Amino acid sequence: MHYELGMVLSGGGARGLAHVGVLQALGEEGIEPQVLAGSSAGAIVAALYAAGYSPAEMLGFFVHKSPFRLSKLALAKPGIFDTEKAAADFREYFPEDSFESLAKPVFLTATDLVEARPEIFTSGPLIPAILASASTPLVFAPTEIDGHWYSDGGIINNFPVEPLLGHCQTILGVYVSPLRPVSQSDLSSSLAVSQRAFEIGMYHASKRKFHYCDLLLCPAELSRYGTFDTKHFAAIQKVGYDAARERMDDIRQVVRGPS
Repeated sequence: MHYELGMVLSGGGARGLAHVGVLQALGEEGIEPQVLAGSSAGAIVAALYAAGYSPAEMLGFFVHKSPFRLSKLALAKPGIFDTEKAAADFREYFPEDSFESLAKPVFLTATDLVEARPEIFTSGPLIPAILASASTPLVFAPTEIDGHWYSDGGIINNFPVEPLLGHCQTILGVYVSPLRPVSQSDLSSSLAVSQRAFEIGMYHASKRKFHYCDLLLCPAELSRYGTFDTKHFAAIQKVGYDAARERMDDIRQVVRGPS
């Protein structure tokens, strides 16, 4: 298959709402990707967009279907929240629960914890693949699919451009996990050091693939928001929207060519 425009949507937790803002700005210009690849929060947005939901409806999903509820606490599982308990919320948005029901093809990444390898889902049941891609370690229990335990796609591949290479005339990338500035005083606990180390590794692994995109958006302002910041969804969406509007001339040129 060959597509005119493909998009890569990185993971980033709550910062993934910036993807919705970018898609909103593109839609205002009549620019629509035909295929998407996403990891973690990017996987959720990619699936919602491919299912035909509007930016307002996608924002509504995150506002009203947040997995961070006491009713979703994991019991006797290696995580704080149980991804299986979030499945019902996803069924409201994906009643057919299949990749084949989507209007656009999507590629969603996850990490096989036992086999220590990346996995890319693009067919079959959709909701388990979304949950697997977004199962942040320590926070969410792993998602089991066909006997395999999967966790967050960002562990190995937080910027899954690979499925689009050779299949798209133009690739737009959106990376929503910019490295936040820190000082030594910010790294005063083992958890803070571990989180910083994970962020550095994830960022540089992704950065090595940025050159595959014809244009990349990585709004630095997103570093102000945390991975689990559920209070600023609308503000985060606006960051993505503003970043895309600011680069719209460049986006038009790479997508449509010189006028």
